[in-house]
Amino acid sequence: MKPEPDLRTLIHDKLTSLVDQLNTVIVGKNGQTRDCVVCLLAGGHLLIEDVPGVGKTTLAQALSRTFGLQFSRVQFTADLMPSDLTGVSVYERARESFVFHPGPVFAQVLLADEINRASPKTQSALLEAMEERQVTVEGQTRPLPQPFFVIATQNPVEQLGTYPLPESQLDRFLMRISLGYPDRAAERELLAGGDPRQRLDGLPALLTLAELQALQQTVQQVHAAPALLEYLQDLLAATRNGKWFAQGLSPRAGLAVLRTARAQALLSGRDYVAPDDIQAILPQTVAHRLVPLGDAGRGPLEQVRAMMDGVPLR
Repeated sequence: MKPEPDLRTLIHDKLTSLVDQLNTVIVGKNGQTRDCVVCLLAGGHLLIEDVPGVGKTTLAQALSRTFGLQFSRVQFTADLMPSDLTGVSVYERARESFVFHPGPVFAQVLLADEINRASPKTQSALLEAMEERQVTVEGQTRPLPQPFFVIATQNPVEQLGTYPLPESQLDRFLMRISLGYPDRAAERELLAGGDPRQRLDGLPALLTLAELQALQQTVQQVHAAPALLEYLQDLLAATRNGKWFAQGLSPRAGLAVLRTARAQALLSGRDYVAPDDIQAILPQTVAHRLVPLGDAGRGPLEQVRAMMDGVPLR
């Protein structure tokens, strides 16, 4: 008689099916789709930065459908107002009172498309929502649906009509990824298969809300040994020693790295965090929080990888 699979195997199979389904829409980007699944399992917000046309918005929609979450999309523009996100109270004569009309932020997944095309005032309207999962409108605090994820897309800052995101908002994103151009084989598959957006309509939800919440609870239970925590602290200290970056990572960023590494371990089928998990997610989790030093001409991602090479394993 064939033995029943254990819980860890079932979880691994479920998570593998999530990644596989995303890869049917975003072809040739297995590493990035895995990062997206890790980010949402860890309960964090995701920033996707790249040039237009490489599939940022399609990936965000595929994530919400695959995770079975209510989806809302806002196109950020220079004239977008904070109330366009959070909602507004309108006087209704029939009720002889003001009635609050919720904005698009009241969704389980908010796609903030081209977030850096809106003014800093509108960008800041998301800060409370992203950190506290609530919004305060006209003096009244209203909770947001649970779970609540912001998936933001961002064009490179050198493009016209963009506003750089402030450090306080960048810090609210658990991970930042970039898709990049597909390789030749993946692009041929895209050209032969037609518009990837047409595949979105047929994507089934692979998780229920209860299953997602259970997986997020499981992430918190993934074991991190004392030696692993020592290694993480060595990496955090390296960002603060003045050699690599203008300013080091905060304790909150350290907690974010650990949470993301736990989700990475779960996706890899393990119930403990290994150094490989931290190394796999550290650049995507911290590079957007750091400003490189030096004249090597490296960007934040390359600087983080170079720093990791200089921190020995314990």
